[in-house]
Amino acid sequence: MGDSVGIVEGFVAVWHAYRLPLIIALFGVYISIRLSRAFSSKSKTPASVSVPSSPRSQSPEKSVKLQPVEKKTAVPVKQISKPVRADGAAKSTSGPKRVQGKKPAKTIGGRRASTEEAQPITHIQPIIFFASLTTTTERYANTLLEDLRAAALRQTSPDSLDRSILPPQIHDISYIDFDDFFISAPKPPPTSPGTRYVYCILVPTYNIDTVINTFLGHLDETHNDFRIDTAPLSQLLGYSVFGFGDKEEWPTEEEGFCTQAKEIDRWMSKLTGRKRAFPLGMGDVKSDAEKALKEWSTGLYDTLSDILETGGLGEGVPGSGDAVESDEEDLDDEGDEKKNSQSMVDLEDIKMNGDSAAPIPVDFTTVGKVVSSQDTAKEMVPKTSPTYASLTKQGYTIVGSHSGVKICRWTKSALRGRGSCYKYSFYGIRSHLCMEATPSLSCSNKCIFCWRHGTNPVGTTWRWKVDSPELIFNGVKEGHYKKIKMLKGVPGVRAERFAEAMRIRHCALSLVGEPIFYPHINRFLQMLHAEHISSFLVCNAQHPDQLETLERVTQLYVSIDASNRESLRKIDRPLHRDFWERFQRCLDILREKRHVQRTVFRLTLVKGFNVDDEVTGYADLVEKALPCLIEIKGVTYCGTSTSAGAGLTMQNVPFYEEIATFVVALNAELERRGLGYGIAAEHAHSCCVLLASNRFHVNGKWHTRIDYERFFQLLEKEKADGTSFTPEDYMRETEEWALWGNGGFNPEDERVHRKQKKQAQAVDSAPAKVEEIF
Repeated sequence: MGDSVGIVEGFVAVWHAYRLPLIIALFGVYISIRLSRAFSSKSKTPASVSVPSSPRSQSPEKSVKLQPVEKKTAVPVKQISKPVRADGAAKSTSGPKRVQGKKPAKTIGGRRASTEEAQPITHIQPIIFFASLTTTTERYANTLLEDLRAAALRQTSPDSLDRSILPPQIHDISYIDFDDFFISAPKPPPTSPGTRYVYCILVPTYNIDTVINTFLGHLDETHNDFRIDTAPLSQLLGYSVFGFGDKEEWPTEEEGFCTQAKEIDRWMSKLTGRKRAFPLGMGDVKSDAEKALKEWSTGLYDTLSDILETGGLGEGVPGSGDAVESDEEDLDDEGDEKKNSQSMVDLEDIKMNGDSAAPIPVDFTTVGKVVSSQDTAKEMVPKTSPTYASLTKQGYTIVGSHSGVKICRWTKSALRGRGSCYKYSFYGIRSHLCMEATPSLSCSNKCIFCWRHGTNPVGTTWRWKVDSPELIFNGVKEGHYKKIKMLKGVPGVRAERFAEAMRIRHCALSLVGEPIFYPHINRFLQMLHAEHISSFLVCNAQHPDQLETLERVTQLYVSIDASNRESLRKIDRPLHRDFWERFQRCLDILREKRHVQRTVFRLTLVKGFNVDDEVTGYADLVEKALPCLIEIKGVTYCGTSTSAGAGLTMQNVPFYEEIATFVVALNAELERRGLGYGIAAEHAHSCCVLLASNRFHVNGKWHTRIDYERFFQLLEKEKADGTSFTPEDYMRETEEWALWGNGGFNPEDERVHRKQKKQAQAVDSAPAKVEEIF
């Protein structure tokens, strides 16, 4: 025990004697080791840089090649700069490095565009597909081949070699693998990346099992295959289908005429993403197949030429490359209208948006005062105004500063073979040949049933800039044709009617505003007649001076909205203080013109305003003016707040039975007075009935229709030698189906009932919502 204590005491004595040198020695050893390690790490150089692999680096489009870092080539530290933020601070370099790839692809119609679609179109390659059992369709396909080839050669010039329509290719569906053409679109050749393809499909319709059934099955399976995009042919520039049928065996489409062509057209619309380049064409092999195919091929080639110019099918209403397609696409327009209220709004079916602009100053004096040159120079509808924005949103094309044009809903209906408006039943005007326009967007009334509350200017005198008739005439035609072209892809549009619609034959001068208000209306009418376009002018009986100087028109309308002063004031709400005196003077002028012009009273019946106990009053007006014709129709309720404020609701819309009852009563009153009128025709679908003077009742038959060729012949003769003519000189017999009691719907068209009504429900049992075009 004593020895242990002695040893410990000896160590403690040594530590106290030598502790300072020991601590210094240990610290020196530590410093030496640290310095040795630091010098050892500086002398080493890395042989290579290893970068972790990334899924993005495996992409051939975005791969980054990493070069090995050779020895003896280390980058000096001072040459490596850190990225700097906008505020001047250095960005952190920690975390994964961002690999910069290609610029994001453009999108087309909400989907990513392919490389081919992003290329500008330089060449269009038509490809003709046909199916034929008896070689008839094959012969027609070769005819189409030669026509398109000849047209392509005619258009080819040294200046157009970089942009052209190529000679077509042709394939028999029986000998091709469907997967080669109908699962994905052909790729453009490497030497011409701007080449795009258009499919032209010609097929007959058989009631036996053929390759066409197999082809239809393939299209169906392709669209519904979950492994394939629902629109795998969207890279096509477009497609069009022509069908051949036999009307002797299958007279109508419902009975089987060209049904397989219609099915192919429907499936191709789905597979291409709605790229119907030209409407479905149909021809009867027993009569008009060759002629119909010729018209179809001409229209198709014109469309391809337009695409080459514009770079695409176009934009606008459904059908111009953006058609509304569904399994119910062949039902009536109502569903389409609801889905497309933003792209194609119909004037008669919309609730107008109010104009938020400041109130327009109105002259309420009985006679127009002289306006200053400064006021005259103002534009009626400036492009920067809310009025312009509102009207264009509703589908109008504004021409110049005070004119407009718009497509009527009946135009679309007629193009689809679903019926024209009442003017076809009464006067022989086919709606798809009619342009609806006005040279003046301004009006001097604020009618309670007007659809344009707050969207068009009002006034009693012309105080705006005046555009030339030439500018207006060319502008409304151009605007109309553009809108017709936008309808080429609408489901159900008939190719022959689409081709017909590209030549305007009639012009309804009303639309919105007061056309007779335009200072150069006579010159504008002359330009219409020079191109054999008939003129149907509507005025509101508030401008007697302009009415008196109006030159000859094909048919002159005057709106008769009430039978007495108080009713007219409540319904039309005219701006002129002497509105009733102006109204009466216009009736006197009509009486004077009745043997020169076809004059028409247009009565708009508003239940609760101008129907009850007013038959006698209307008879007085008829007796005063003795118009050639009298149209009686029900009001269309548009649901505007202004209308509601005036007390107008759906309760004021008469049923067709009420219209018919009123017509019978008015006709009886006219007969009692011995004025010589009778009930001539009706168009129940528009809740419209026509009374006509016995001047148009010849040999026991009504002649309310117009012989338009005869009208222009007489007009030219009048200009040449001054020979006058009367309305009876250019009248034609009314069709049997249009006569009173027969409904007035053209049997050549397809009657489509609205979804809310039962198919068997009669037209005249529906609420009388008039579908007028003015």
